[in-house]
Amino acid sequence: MKTVVLVTGFVFFTAVAAAAQSQPMAMNQGQMDRLDGDKNGAVDQSEYQAFMTLAFASLDKNKDGSLTSDEVARVLNAQQFAATDTNGSGKVSQSEFLNRVMADFKAADRRGDGSLQ
Repeated sequence: MKTVVLVTGFVFFTAVAAAAQSQPMAMNQGQMDRLDGDKNGAVDQSEYQAFMTLAFASLDKNKDGSLTSDEVARVLNAQQFAATDTNGSGKVSQSEFLNRVMADFKAADRRGDGSLQ
């Protein structure tokens, strides 16, 4: 369980940090292997979205369907949180979260084939 939480935190942090800096995220091979559910050597959009949906649930400590800055303080700074909170509500909804990480996925998909290798 600790491994999943650590990977979740790192992947989320990497994705949001990259978005805040307008740069694609980068994952190492170990992270790619964990996300590659069908073990085909690539992480496709559906695998990434499924993982990030679980990541959101893991980060949502009070299970209210949104993330507060307190819930993600270990993986996001205030600027990164604000970049993800697109409606400025002070909370990150699952939709905002998935929109951000999937936009980062698309930016990292340099070949445009819907997968990261």
